[in-house]
Amino acid sequence: MRYKYLITIFLILITSVNILAQKTEKEVINEVLDAWHLAASNASFNAYFDLMTEDAVFIGTDATENWQNDDFKTFAKPYFDNGKAWSFTPIERNIYLEETANFAWFDELLDTQMKICRGSGVLKKVYGKWKITHYVLSITIPNDNVDKVVKDKADFDHKLIDERKKKY
Repeated sequence: MRYKYLITIFLILITSVNILAQKTEKEVINEVLDAWHLAASNASFNAYFDLMTEDAVFIGTDATENWQNDDFKTFAKPYFDNGKAWSFTPIERNIYLEETANFAWFDELLDTQMKICRGSGVLKKVYGKWKITHYVLSITIPNDNVDKVVKDKADFDHKLIDERKKKY
């Protein structure tokens, strides 16, 4: 009888340790995002793009940058080949999961060569692994500086608005 009691306690302890040792989905997603940013910092082209879905979209800071994955690879390849892609270091991140834990979305503040930027995006599980399927990078602008920035980019914006209105 005593052995059954000890075996039961032992099994409960092992189960508890296994449960505690498993990473949460948010921890895994956090690791994927950190690895993705690190791959860019290390100019590791394959590691970077392996963490994205085949149909991923990358929205850059320029209004014209709406990159489908193949076009983004073509754009980014020379930077990675030169050994200097970009370096984004997260300073804050929020991760959210949908009910079935097959999709997640996030927002993050980043320390970059452009100073503080905001990234946001969507990940989905592909064959049990989290992959980035949509990413948006934005340059943050303090509210007190918005008028100056709007003025600085007005000519570019007017031309792009006129051009895009004709197409849309």
